[in-house]
Amino acid sequence: MINEWSVVAAGRLDGDGYESSQAAELALNAAILRAEIARGYEDFVAAFETFYADDVEVSREDSQETVHGKETVRALLYNFLVPLHIMAEIGGLLVSLQQSAIPGDVPQEAHSAWTLELVGASGATCTVKWRVFRKWLGSRVAYEHHYDHQQSGESLTSKDLKFHSSDPITSIQRPS
Repeated sequence: MINEWSVVAAGRLDGDGYESSQAAELALNAAILRAEIARGYEDFVAAFETFYADDVEVSREDSQETVHGKETVRALLYNFLVPLHIMAEIGGLLVSLQQSAIPGDVPQEAHSAWTLELVGASGATCTVKWRVFRKWLGSRVAYEHHYDHQQSGESLTSKDLKFHSSDPITSIQRPS
């Protein structure tokens, strides 16, 4: 029942819609929390591919726009994950992600609170908190809404990462 990413495969969840959506919510959040961005972004993408419907809709409270379709959401996901992975793997960024469920009683709907802590090589810290509302259609996310976004600490800059060489090259010699 567990695949190579330690994710419960959506097609393997049995039971009624409520039970499968609750099990899928737990499995999705566990997969996200287990993934390590410094090692790569592939586990995050695998969770997305496993748990999100082809016609998923994603929105946020600070935007009038709703993003439609898995292909469009996937592109946004890559635009977020790839730079974060590079900063963590090469730039010395420490990334910590926490999640807690928010109790609810509506079948096939789930709320959760997330905290992302970023600590630069300089020691500067930026913490971002938000909440997620998901509507499930069986074992697939049909709609996801991000709200209550909060940030503490300044945004990190390139000065907070260790991309800089300690001995800068003063000139580059070209072969003749």
